[in-house]
Amino acid sequence: MRVDISVLPALAATFMLVFARIGAMVMLLPGFGETNIPTRIKLSIALLLTLIILPLHRTAYQVDMSSLTPLMVLMLHEIIVGIVLGATARVTLSALQVAGSVIAQQLGLGFVTAIDPTQGQQGLLIGNFLTILGLTLLFATDSHHLVIAALNESYRIFSPGQVFPSGDVAALATRAFAGAFKIGMQLSAPFLVFGLVFNIGLGILARLMPQMQVYFVGVPLSILAGFLILALVISALMGAFLDYFTGVMQQLTPVR
Repeated sequence: MRVDISVLPALAATFMLVFARIGAMVMLLPGFGETNIPTRIKLSIALLLTLIILPLHRTAYQVDMSSLTPLMVLMLHEIIVGIVLGATARVTLSALQVAGSVIAQQLGLGFVTAIDPTQGQQGLLIGNFLTILGLTLLFATDSHHLVIAALNESYRIFSPGQVFPSGDVAALATRAFAGAFKIGMQLSAPFLVFGLVFNIGLGILARLMPQMQVYFVGVPLSILAGFLILALVISALMGAFLDYFTGVMQQLTPVR
């Protein structure tokens, strides 16, 4: 029996191209691409997804092994596509940081910072809490499967070897950033109303009782009332975020 090994170089090149797209995406994905996750685990996840995706889209790649330049251009194209997909999911998650920053300012906790375990840098405490809670809910509700589905369907939107749709990518990035800021402000809307009403009340109280130390009374009361409001609206707040995240991921999946 003879075994034909002439297809192995082309298969290896195709594997690397698929891995370039998936690896770039995993590097930025929420929950998978965090700084505190070991690099070996990230590589293992990317390799496992590559082994799953490769048989499905192997025929989409037209690999020319006679020249290195087209192969490198195609790999650069795949890396950019992976970055676009991963960054879209990452920017979507950043809506919770926007909401957390606004909520912290309204509660008088804008100066309370801690290390964000997902990014390895300083962040507002409430924003970090909402981000970790959002990641937990994404995995608990299997919403991360939508990200993998979007990766699979990306071969219909960004076909290998075709001209890169820079205009569509720019529009996608604009919508992602605008949507994240918009949903972040909407999630923090109850606290914006609370901050406005509470500060107006403190101003009236300061006029009526000039001898009273309004600051020392207002700050603890603001924090207490703010946490009570957060406890009341946290379920609706995170439910709205999950609906928003699901909608963004479904937009990356073309209708069949």
